[in-house]
Amino acid sequence: MGMFNGLYECKVDPKGRLALPAKMKAAIPESNGDTLILRHGDDGCLALYTQVEFKKLLHQINALSDRDPIQRRIKRGFFESMTEVELDSAGRFLIPKTFLQKAGIDKDATVLGYGSFIEIWNPEKYGQNSIKDQDELSNLMDKYLS
Repeated sequence: MGMFNGLYECKVDPKGRLALPAKMKAAIPESNGDTLILRHGDDGCLALYTQVEFKKLLHQINALSDRDPIQRRIKRGFFESMTEVELDSAGRFLIPKTFLQKAGIDKDATVLGYGSFIEIWNPEKYGQNSIKDQDELSNLMDKYLS
């Protein structure tokens, strides 16, 4: 599986379709097929997963207890916050209107390769949740990776 990386400014067409940048589309393994999983991500973004990466997350969710009330709530929240999407021949997929609305995405989207998955952001929200400069990144890396 390829790794998703890079930051891209993309457009969402009037029908709610977003075309994945070519480098991101190329990182999706052929064995994945055309189906991806879209879910509400952290900090107000949308998260797009290949089948393989989503199954890893799904395995963790399915391991939660159906008998514990908090774990049941986690499972319900997880399953209601996701949907399958299909890539068309142009590398586009339709983002459901409810997902666009919840993420605050209209015509413009910031698309970020996040290693094993892709984040899709309202550009303003992304700016509020991103590192502003390399000094800040270096300081945080020193703190958390050392």
